[in-house]
Amino acid sequence: MSQQHIARVPLLVDDYDEALRFYVDKLGFHLIEDTPLDAYTRWVIVAPQGPGQTQLLLAKADTAAQAARVGDQSGGRVLLFLYTDDFAADYARYRAAGVEFLETPRNEPYGTVAVFKDLYGNLWDLLQPA
Repeated sequence: MSQQHIARVPLLVDDYDEALRFYVDKLGFHLIEDTPLDAYTRWVIVAPQGPGQTQLLLAKADTAAQAARVGDQSGGRVLLFLYTDDFAADYARYRAAGVEFLETPRNEPYGTVAVFKDLYGNLWDLLQPA
């Protein structure tokens, strides 16, 4: 059987540049690509630091239906899980950068975790596996 992995996850945004300021400047993600496709659309890809293969495709909402989903792509549940090998350092760095956490860190059987919001309100888990 062939090997597969999820390469990219589209994430609806209101504005490319404000999304880049959040993901690159606040979260420290790498900007992989930012290519204009036409006067309105860009191919914008970011990824967390580290050896992971999954990237986010920042997709500007271009219909009313898409705009209604910005910040709520998962119906109020955690949308993405950002794994780290140094929870304390990332948590402190994100808080210092103004990232909004909805809870204090907690220890679970599976690891140390805290939920935060991205700039549009999507929920993320910052998680250091046990």
